[in-house]
Amino acid sequence: MEKQKNIPELRFPEFDGAWERKKVGEIGINIIDGDRGTNYPNGDDFSNHGYCLFLNAKNVTKNGFVFIENSFITEAKDEILRKGKLQIFDIVLTTRGSVGHIAYYNNNISFKHLRINSGMVLIRTNGSSINPDYLYKYFNSNQLQNEISKISFGSAQPQLTVGEISKFKICYPHLPEQQKIASFLTAVDAKLTQLKQKKALLEQYKKGIMQKIFSQEIRFKDENGKDYPKWIEMKLGEICTINTGKKDTQNKNDLGLYPFFVRSDNIERIDTYSYDGEAILTSGDGVGVGRNFHYINGKFDYHQREYCLHKFRAEYFGKFIFYVFSEKFYDRVIRLSAKNSVDSIRMEMISKMEVFFPSLPEQIKIANFLTALDEKINQCQLQLEKTVLYKKGLLQKMFC
Repeated sequence: MEKQKNIPELRFPEFDGAWERKKVGEIGINIIDGDRGTNYPNGDDFSNHGYCLFLNAKNVTKNGFVFIENSFITEAKDEILRKGKLQIFDIVLTTRGSVGHIAYYNNNISFKHLRINSGMVLIRTNGSSINPDYLYKYFNSNQLQNEISKISFGSAQPQLTVGEISKFKICYPHLPEQQKIASFLTAVDAKLTQLKQKKALLEQYKKGIMQKIFSQEIRFKDENGKDYPKWIEMKLGEICTINTGKKDTQNKNDLGLYPFFVRSDNIERIDTYSYDGEAILTSGDGVGVGRNFHYINGKFDYHQREYCLHKFRAEYFGKFIFYVFSEKFYDRVIRLSAKNSVDSIRMEMISKMEVFFPSLPEQIKIANFLTALDEKINQCQLQLEKTVLYKKGLLQKMFC
């Protein structure tokens, strides 16, 4: 069945009739550039603290406002500038550099005074027939994002002009339907924020609890409530076998049967396996060296610059070793490297690493506790990914 013109695929049942489709410049929406030229702030006008936040490229992202590396100008400088001061319910659109990033200045933003820089514009709906919440959601829709991409990336230097933005076509219903769409999508955004916060809190809790466990500030008890034996210090090379693989990245096959570990957080696939069992893997060089770790129990293959810890002695629990190794190894590498970055890892950095180990029953109890935390974090991540896909589908189907 052919889709009707200016009617979205997904709609609340109490509304009907075709939507309007007009250019931004035809419906009373104001597009405001920032101040330029002699009034533009220079280095002397900025400070880490001040009266007005002067937005930079890192403040306006594809996910909205992010307030990091903030720069402020004084009240005196702010009063000199004529254009670009944000009002409540303004939309900020980046027009140079990372073109098409959108942020919304609503009541959730704690800063009272903000200004755009010369690579942004303000989109203001005052006096128009468009709800600002609706317009912000529409700017994130596939329909308008595709239009932004088509225009801004049509030249060697991606950018948008006020004239081009005024020609963007907006499809919109009557105000009550706009408000209902905006409220519904805001609720979805609130769910996403909730899931992100939950995941961040779980990760923060896990990091803190691991530090306390491995420093022995927190100890587990046995089934009778008694203390386990004292921890003993061992070198990793004394409790397991450590070697590197024999494969190269070119050996991967996206449809391969087995995991293939290749010096990054990403796990590729391959048609062969060189080991079947419990193992811990970390990169010898490449992306995230000293920071990416994998645990596996099964068939796999690995890169010639990927270190593999396996064949653990019977009194040592592989999953416990994975947790303590991934928690403490990077700090050791930094100390041995005598600098703030790591280029590559030598075998002895792993084999001679000294680790305190509890008895096997306490190792198992600690590993099971941390594994349960990981499962909660993974469940949260899955919910987050599903909600992101759900929102993506809504943005595609609720607008026309």
